Formats: sequence, structure tokens, C-alpha cells
Amino acid sequence: MRALVIEQFGVLPEVREVAEPSCPPDGVVVRVGATGVCRSDWHAWQGHDDGVTLPHVPGHELAGTVVEVGPDVRAWTVGDLVTVPFVMACGTCATCRAGDQQVCPRQTQPGFTQWGSFAELVALDHADINLVRVPDGMTPVAAAALGCRFATAYRAVTVHGAVRAGHEVVVLGCGGVGLSAVMVAVAAGARVVAVDPSPAARAAARAAGAHVTIAPGDDDPERLAERLVEATGGGAHATLDALGSAGTALTGVLALRRRGRHVQVGLLLGDDARTALPMDRVLAWELSVHGSHGMAAHEYPAMLAAIARGSLVPSTLVGRTIGLGDAPAALASLPSAATAGMTVVVP
Repeated sequence: MRALVIEQFGVLPEVREVAEPSCPPDGVVVRVGATGVCRSDWHAWQGHDDGVTLPHVPGHELAGTVVEVGPDVRAWTVGDLVTVPFVMACGTCATCRAGDQQVCPRQTQPGFTQWGSFAELVALDHADINLVRVPDGMTPVAAAALGCRFATAYRAVTVHGAVRAGHEVVVLGCGGVGLSAVMVAVAAGARVVAVDPSPAARAAARAAGAHVTIAPGDDDPERLAERLVEATGGGAHATLDALGSAGTALTGVLALRRRGRHVQVGLLLGDDARTALPMDRVLAWELSVHGSHGMAAHEYPAMLAAIARGSLVPSTLVGRTIGLGDAPAALASLPSAATAGMTVVVP
């Protein structure tokens, strides 16, 4: 099969022929119909993830058709159109039994712990626990966006942010997960302020329903927070850092009103991994700081129901579709991509 292969971290990967994957006894092989190009894939390519070994095929946001089923699988058959959370849980540990599969300590992740979906075929394990059936009428391109950015944003906004009608919400960073968060928060009845330095990203945020968009300019994190407090009429009920930096995390916490909630979705890596936050403010104002790491397969029905009703339309967040041959350039351009919205590869 054809796949995009990383041979060296930071060196542009190439599309070439590789062996087809073997089907796990408890898993399936899926013919990839579409796969998103995510900033997490860029981090994998740069060598920022300890779980990645070379050579490697990235890709974790996917949808496709089951073409082979392992002997231990009971819920799925050849021909099923499926997607999958980027965290594939074991299903048997205490964490999974509590319903928290998104933080399973024995998790596997396509595109990180194993070869992923920038390929014509991908093997997925623990299929009965992790696969999600793509609803009738939803295209693979739309479904591919659900497994990471949209599902992560949905849970971040609705569960961790506890966003309700009338809330003031700030979204920092308007890439795929940020735009998804804007859409989800607006659908919940919130007033959303979206922040991004890119004019194209701000325009996409407005199209997704943001009421106000702000360019950070040269403001330091604390000054930007002051602007956001003013823009939200006294501070946000919930802030979401969809970029992932020491500065945006600090801004998010300082932009809250009393008893507000900050949700960290953007990855904090390298020097930012142990980011300092204003814990004096957290304590005095009884703020909450939450991490959000995807969404388990059993939580998808509420999101899919909202999509079926038309209150959420993730397909509108797809900025462009490309072929597998264009994936290396798309991956390399992620830090400075001018295209707003998600890029989806159709192998």
C-alpha cells in the first residue's frame, strides 16, 4: 500500500510503498477514506512524542471502511463505515471500567504508538471498545474531523467548560480544535470571543459563529487577558487554550471571571511542559483548571445527535481536501499554514 513515511524526525517525509498492516485478533483493518492533518501529527514528525519510533506513518483523525475483522471482534463486520477516537482504550482496566477510556493508562494511538492513517490502510485494535459507526449521510471527510479535534473540542466545551446559554467564552487559537470549540460553544448558546493572529483564522471563527474576534498583536499575555476581560464584560465563564503555549495558558486563566473554568486543550511541550500558572488567582477566585484529552467512543452519541439535528456542522470547518501525495507539504506547513480550517487527506 501507499503511505507517508517519516524516516527521520524533522526531515520531510515521503509517500512510498510499504507492507499492508496485519489485522489484530481484537481489531480491524480499515481502508482509509479520509484522514485529517493535525498539529499533533506535526509534533510526531518533529520528534516531540516519546511514543513514536522510526520509521513511522503518522495520522490519527480518520474514517474509512472495515476490510478485515479479527477473530475476537463481535460488533463489527466487513463493509462498516467507521471512525475512531485518537485514544484507543484497552477497555478492561479500572479507568476504562469507570468510563474514562480517553485517559486509559494502556491506551494505544494510531499515528503515535503505532502506524497511523496517512496510508491506504490502517490497523486498529480493541475494535469493540473503540470504533464508532459513521451515521448515514455523513461523508468520510466530515467523519475524519471527529476523532481528534472536533470530539476533543466538544467534550472540552460541554464537559470541562460546562458552557451554557448566556455564558461568555474565550477561545485562544482558531485552528481546527479552536474553530470546533467556537461552533460547539455557540450551539450551546454562549457568546464567544475568538483570538488568533491570522486574519484568515479570525474570518473562519466568525463564520463558525464567533461574536467577537481579536488579534493579539504585540500584547503580552497579561495585557491580552485585560482586553479579554473587557470584551467579555468582566471576564469569561470559560476559556479554552486551543493553541498550547505558556502565554496562551496564562492568558486563559487571567481572562476568567470568579469561579470560571480554564480548559487546556493545546499541547504544552518542551519548555512549556511545566508551565507556571497564577495559582494565587486560582485560589482566591476559586477558578478551575482542566485538561482535556479527547473523548471516549461511548460519549459520541450526544455529539452525533447534535450533528444530525444540524446544530453542529463539522463539515463546514474543512478548509481543503488533498491527495496523499500532497500530505508531506501540508504537514510541513502546519506551523505557518495560511489556509483556514482543517486540511483533510483523501488517500
